[in-house]
Amino acid sequence: MQLPFPLAEAPDNIMTEKGRKLFAGESGFVKGVVAMSGLPDADRLEVCFAGRSNVGKSSLINALTGTKGLARASNTPGRTQEINYFTQGPELYLVDLPGYGYANAPLPVVEKWQRLLKQYLSGRQTLRRAFVLIDSRHGVKKVDAEIMALLDSAAVTFQVVMTKADKVKEKDRAAVLDQVRSALSKHPAAYPEIVLTSSEKGDGIATLRAIIAGLE
Repeated sequence: MQLPFPLAEAPDNIMTEKGRKLFAGESGFVKGVVAMSGLPDADRLEVCFAGRSNVGKSSLINALTGTKGLARASNTPGRTQEINYFTQGPELYLVDLPGYGYANAPLPVVEKWQRLLKQYLSGRQTLRRAFVLIDSRHGVKKVDAEIMALLDSAAVTFQVVMTKADKVKEKDRAAVLDQVRSALSKHPAAYPEIVLTSSEKGDGIATLRAIIAGLE
């Protein structure tokens, strides 16, 4: 019987090559956005990446683009409040959403960020998919469930990308995947496939590139 939310299979040769070509183009940082008025022109397809702090978002974006240091993890409060835009060739924006789950951030800061995030998710016509990053060692936490609920309400399809898969033993992975699948079953906007990745080892990167290249 097919499991709900199966792991994404490796792409065929055609899609692998399509993904390789898309990400062979030049990558670059465009700008950090703190208000909807600052968003770049919606002149190309875009995908966004959401994840709580330290989930490995910067590492994943760097691995996808093959550009070391393109996305930088930052502990600077101002930086974490920005929606960071990157170009990938002339056809695609990669959008790095601020890490969520601010245990120490002042409430007005959190509220301002949440407002911007809701406006972005609801109002960006060219956004094709959100990738929600989940640490393979920990599964879905409360703050992850909150962002998933936000994506449900914005009617934005999201796909879970499990990061740091190399840090989990095979025998422990099944329990984490069960927990993630159970959490996803509550979210109507969840795309029915999970991508397992390791930025350090390169696992799943070609699969994720092919998935993004297949979006229209």
